[in-house]
Amino acid sequence: MTKNNQYILAVETSCDETAAAIVKNGREIISNVVASQIESHKRFGGVVPEIASRHHVEQITIVLEETINQAKLSFDDIDAIAVTEGPGLVGALLIGVNAAKALAYAKQKPLIGVHHIAGHIYANQLEKEFIFPLLSLVVSGGHTELILMKEHGSFEVIGETRDDAAGEAYDKVARTLKLPYPGGPHIDRLAADGEALIDFPRAWLEDGSYDFSFSGLKSAVINKLHNAEQRNQVLKREDVAASFQASVVDVLTTKTYKAAREFGVKQVIVAGGVAANKGLRAALSTKFMDEDTELLIPPLSLCTDNAAMIAAAGSVAFEQGHRAGWNLNANPGLDIEEYGRRRKLSKGKI
Repeated sequence: MTKNNQYILAVETSCDETAAAIVKNGREIISNVVASQIESHKRFGGVVPEIASRHHVEQITIVLEETINQAKLSFDDIDAIAVTEGPGLVGALLIGVNAAKALAYAKQKPLIGVHHIAGHIYANQLEKEFIFPLLSLVVSGGHTELILMKEHGSFEVIGETRDDAAGEAYDKVARTLKLPYPGGPHIDRLAADGEALIDFPRAWLEDGSYDFSFSGLKSAVINKLHNAEQRNQVLKREDVAASFQASVVDVLTTKTYKAAREFGVKQVIVAGGVAANKGLRAALSTKFMDEDTELLIPPLSLCTDNAAMIAAAGSVAFEQGHRAGWNLNANPGLDIEEYGRRRKLSKGKI
């Protein structure tokens, strides 16, 4: 074993994926195992927290063993253990946090708590080194945020959702269109075959605001579908999907572009499950095509929840000397700015 290499083992159980991964030197994925629960939750139209927790209990040991086996390493080779401490479902988070703490204590390894959204952001560093200052557009199931980073571990939220996040709007509109859960990928596929013929609203909010609001758009789409049904009118699902997606993408792209110019960032990175959306990826690529600002969008495999992104974020925290104490606990409402401030105070606890 080359002593110069650093191996971080990470655990992610914030929602409905039981995941573990090992990343070498903060950039190279050695193993990345994800046990998805989508089929278990699909019939309910969304994630059932108790079912998610039970699946994590069943899968966590299996996933950890498979991660080590795929990497052809032993636990003695691991330098530190990172784990998602929040935000997320409290029962699900507790499984991962306690598994990581038990493993770190048994093997006497440093323990690192990672913010779930920070993980999504650092998924991009598995592809390319960050250049600061940078702006991250976070678009996932429960989060839509614009986060300014001036250095590693510093997170300033300059815009956030005031009601429904983009991912939540996708799921609710998909349910009305009678599409299966999760709705985002299905709407994205339908939108590719439709035309944006319906002028759905765009919530720009007050001048200069980088906040987001998708509740009104969601309601407009649902009302349009219900009214058409009452009048026996047939709306092409493809056109509804394309029109809805055009509104979401327009707002996300425009606000990201304006913020990037105002704050003079060198990179714009996209993070979260909705980063897999083809319409959003295409619109952002076009918007920043002739700009000096570099656009980073992770590969599809790193958009949805995984542990490689937690290991990438954990690697940076580890190098900066940040450590969690043995009192680390699940924090379902963990604020990313508070997480960044707390990291500055956490050096060398264990």
